[in-house]
Amino acid sequence: MTTALLRTAGELCARARVGRRAVVMTMGALHEGHATLIRTAREIAGPDGEVVVTVFVNPLQFGKGEDLDRYPRTLDADVKIAEQSGADVAFAPAVEEVYPGGEPQVRISAGPMGELLEGASRPGHFDGMLTVVAKLLHLTRPDVAVYGQKDAQQLALIRRMVRDLNFGVEIVGVPTVREEDGLALSSRNRYLSPAERRTALALSQALFAGRDRHAAQEALRARAREVPATHARAEALSALGESRAAADAHAVAKALPGAPSAVRAAARLVLDEAARLDPPLALDYLALVDPSDFTEIEDDFTGEAVLAVAARVGTTRLIDNIPLTFGAAS
Repeated sequence: MTTALLRTAGELCARARVGRRAVVMTMGALHEGHATLIRTAREIAGPDGEVVVTVFVNPLQFGKGEDLDRYPRTLDADVKIAEQSGADVAFAPAVEEVYPGGEPQVRISAGPMGELLEGASRPGHFDGMLTVVAKLLHLTRPDVAVYGQKDAQQLALIRRMVRDLNFGVEIVGVPTVREEDGLALSSRNRYLSPAERRTALALSQALFAGRDRHAAQEALRARAREVPATHARAEALSALGESRAAADAHAVAKALPGAPSAVRAAARLVLDEAARLDPPLALDYLALVDPSDFTEIEDDFTGEAVLAVAARVGTTRLIDNIPLTFGAAS
């Protein structure tokens, strides 16, 4: 398969279209994470459909002092990766093609969710992101758009925009792709020195520590559900030397033991240790949030949640997250 490189909306519009069209939006500097998205899009589109990969470094989502000028531009390599991963088209428009009148006066507002976490750290970022996503959805006219879950807040906002503004497109999220040591794949990883990269591992290590604490507490809660709180049962357990375990399990089940707080504490311990490394990790935020609105969850929360972290190592800012589920059915 040869991937066609198109530069204008007119070229893309003139292309004969058959089957389902799936789009993967990127800012270039493609890596295995992007390749995974493209392969997923290929599976969704099927052999008779079409996969379009957009390559566009969007100036609207870079704030003052951010890395727009040094953001890697590797179009030839990007097209090769797109081709190897099953893309039919690489759509790489110039800034003037996407914003023909200069910076747009009318933009998409991310609303309250866009002011939290990444939005608080990078004011205006999500407005710029949603504006270009809306434009690229109009330009590419896909049936399906595929995004990575590493940018969890971005994905949540895109889903919200598509729902609130009645875009006729299906949004598919793909799990984060990681390197062997756990670091989430990112175009910005190339900025890290070897020492900085070792420190950066604390992001994923903190998330895994929170995940492990969560798993342990959910297992304890499940144990409690299996142990009836009766005097006869307690006596039987006591005879087996298990009364303390049973009591601990029932205490957990009864108290709904602050599992979100325990998860945060386990993750923060790793991040606090990383702040003392050389070079140090400078934490931006650690949050355990409801993915529907990205507000912090309380200790009695049940349902899907996202444990998210952002930090700087040297001059490089990195983000990561993992999904968790609290309060399995009793």
